[in-house]
Amino acid sequence: MNILVTDGETRPALAIVRSLGSKGHRLFVGAKSQPVLAQVSRYCHRRFTYPDPVIDGARFVEAIIEILQTQSIEVVLPVTEITTALIVQQKGKIEQYSRVPFPSARIFNCAADKTKVLALAEKLSIPIPISVVLDNVDVSHPWPEGLRYPVVIKPHRSRIYVNGQWKAASVTYANNQQELNAALRAKDKWEYPLLLQERVVGPGVGVFLCYQQGRCVAHFSHRRLREKPPSGGVSVLCESVEAPPEALRYAQVLLDELKWEGVAMVEFKFDQAAKTYKLMEINGRFWGSLQLAIDAGVDFPSLLIQALENKPMRPIETYHIGVKSRWLMGDLDSLLMRLLKSETELHLPPGYPGKIDSILRFLSSWGQDIQNEVFRISDLKPGLHEIKRWLLSRA
Repeated sequence: MNILVTDGETRPALAIVRSLGSKGHRLFVGAKSQPVLAQVSRYCHRRFTYPDPVIDGARFVEAIIEILQTQSIEVVLPVTEITTALIVQQKGKIEQYSRVPFPSARIFNCAADKTKVLALAEKLSIPIPISVVLDNVDVSHPWPEGLRYPVVIKPHRSRIYVNGQWKAASVTYANNQQELNAALRAKDKWEYPLLLQERVVGPGVGVFLCYQQGRCVAHFSHRRLREKPPSGGVSVLCESVEAPPEALRYAQVLLDELKWEGVAMVEFKFDQAAKTYKLMEINGRFWGSLQLAIDAGVDFPSLLIQALENKPMRPIETYHIGVKSRWLMGDLDSLLMRLLKSETELHLPPGYPGKIDSILRFLSSWGQDIQNEVFRISDLKPGLHEIKRWLLSRA
């Protein structure tokens, strides 16, 4: 099968290419420049470049359609939030040439909007952080009972489409009214609505799922051991764990209600004070630690291709527990941030490991029980490529 994978510079794209390429599929890998990470894999059949989807979404879609037409592509797999959003927006047009195993734009956009997801979760009796939605800079809205400083200021979407371009919106924090007022004044109009939320203290939990025609056929979960930035973000060292039954149930209730199709990541935080899992967001796309799920026995890319056959699939309910995956260069970045920035700059919670302890933990993360996510003996070039790019970026 000829399969087009976008965002070849990303680690999930590399995981997809390795997974499907090892099963005999021909992988066509696109990116806004080349060569990039997944394009140097031994499993990449052909490379393509396309216009930057961040700044010219319309031309990106046109380029994708041209590739589908000229290369007889049977399935297109977008990887990042932006490319997935653009492709599902034009799903009807694209599916004249190729299959797109993702939900409609209406469903995808609902899942991507944190305000809509939290409203849906509340309707379904799924715990959420204490929150208030701000439609503009005015902070005179009544605050929900229990919302106290520090508060987290979240955009309704992490990527927002403005005048034909995608803009990134970041999460910020406020420790008092003065900081909140200053942070809100610094926001642009396109970033609204914003969410003000309690800061939930506790570990993050991700539940990863694959759906076929509105039915869950596989799930997976991991525990984040280290993240980049250190206060919370992309996992750089993680371990496969059993999905917490409560979080898994909440994730399935949400995606069942949305009539989901394809893969998704549902993020929670375990509120140590309330002793419950609270919903953070839904990401309706492939995720950064995809390779860990594959290593643990849940091959999401392969399952997604199987789901296209429209034959009932037997759900995968077990996988290997305790498998660890390390993104080495991301882990190194996280360590450098910990060493070069203060606790205040990094918004580290009380009790976070000190600098010496962080160095020792980094140095101890080697051994047979830890898989290196990018660097693989069976496919050497991507690992060497990433190290080279990392060094050049710091030259």
